[in-house]
Amino acid sequence: MPFDPESGSVAFAKLGRYLNRLKKKPAPHTVHRFRTYSRRVEVILGDLVPEPSGNQRKLLRLLERLRRKAGKVRDLDVQIAALRGLKIPQEPDRRARLMRTLLEERAQRERKLPKVFSEELVRELRKRLKRAAKETEIPKETDPVAKAVRLFAEVDKDHAPVTEKKLHEFRLAGKRARYLAELASGGREAERVVNELKHMQDVVGDWHDWLELSERARQLFGSVQESALVAALQNITRAKFRQSLQALAAAQAALLRKPTLGETAPHKRPGASAA
Repeated sequence: MPFDPESGSVAFAKLGRYLNRLKKKPAPHTVHRFRTYSRRVEVILGDLVPEPSGNQRKLLRLLERLRRKAGKVRDLDVQIAALRGLKIPQEPDRRARLMRTLLEERAQRERKLPKVFSEELVRELRKRLKRAAKETEIPKETDPVAKAVRLFAEVDKDHAPVTEKKLHEFRLAGKRARYLAELASGGREAERVVNELKHMQDVVGDWHDWLELSERARQLFGSVQESALVAALQNITRAKFRQSLQALAAAQAALLRKPTLGETAPHKRPGASAA
């Protein structure tokens, strides 16, 4: 399926729009959208443009740095929402202290964002975005869906067991692969690939958010032996990890024709993992 130029144009235009909004007020929705469209532009320039220009390379470096800054705020928003929805009786005082810690850090990072997204920098980014959009030429033979599936498959090239570190790699690759597939010109196959990757990304992303929340609690209150709240959060995180393995296995079965958990491949490669 060929690249859809309209999808590319929309990504550049919306990124410029959210840059302006983020400069004025870093609300959770604005931070999330800025990161989303940053990634879309990054995969266009980084994965689909054969030889990025000097301007495009500079834009990629700036976007990555700013996306990481905005990502810290987004991560805290998700952790705060998860903690607010947590219905457990263990250690209410420590839970309240954890919430205060997250809210205070979120407020500090929000105050810093307008300085990061200064008027001068936003002006430069908008100029580079406009120029990059005009410079962008995607070869006609480019197939974003095929590239997405190859990118996803590359994570498992060593066929190693899926550890937390490996699952995190699948999370990042799956996100990038999904944005690639969304740039295709439509069709049932593109929709299928996007849906498979999005489901896996949502489940694995949920695990990763709880993992970070659990680690924050451990830093404040100690090990599971020292805190019932930490123990409860780690139990939830382990359950989310198991769900993520199932979602990953299902995505691999659908996209890479790998067997799902519990199935046996007719000619399984030595050392291959079913997860």
